[in-house]
Order: sequence, then structure tokens, then C-alpha cells
Amino acid sequence: MVSGDAPDLDAARRALLQAMGPEALVDAVAVASNFERMVRIADATGIPLDTPVLLMSEGLREDLGIDGFAAAANTPPPSPLARRVARILRPLLAPIVRIVGKRMMGSRR
Repeated sequence: MVSGDAPDLDAARRALLQAMGPEALVDAVAVASNFERMVRIADATGIPLDTPVLLMSEGLREDLGIDGFAAAANTPPPSPLARRVARILRPLLAPIVRIVGKRMMGSRR
């Protein structure tokens, strides 16, 4: 949605529309737009990241350059102990998210 590549975006919209229908396309746009809105509000107001989010998103924030935004200065650095605990727990995050996601999707059916 934010790549700026009009032909790719058009192809993705058509594929989603064909595969899942117009309601799913509208839902996907609404969800993505809501996340964009929330991120802009959080960035504009300088809301700091919670420590667990800060620790678990370290690599992603680095890859995306998110820490370069001015609002990143509002988040205090984690303690050395919190960093050590995060290093231990980080490999477990993806499997936990998958399990929780599957359970949540199963409960919606």
C-alpha cells in the first residue's frame, strides 16, 4: 500500500479483489489505513514504546530505520537486564505469535 509502485499496487488490488471479493478488499484497505493512522498519531504525540515492544522489535526497527524518527527519542533505553531477557525470549516470539494467531483465527470460525 505504501510502496508507491502503481502497477504493483494495481495488480495486488486486482488479485485480492478476484481471490476474496470486494468486501475483503475494503477490509484490507481499512485495516492498513487504521494502522497508518495510529502510527502517525503515535509518532506525532511522541508516545514511547512499551519495554516488551521495544525489545522484541529491535531488529525490525533497525531494518526499517524507525529509530531515526524524532519520536524515537521519547522511548527510554531498556535496562541491561531487560536486554538479556529479550535475547533469550526473542527466538520464542515467532512460534508464540503463530500459535496465538491460529487460535484466534480458529475461534472466529
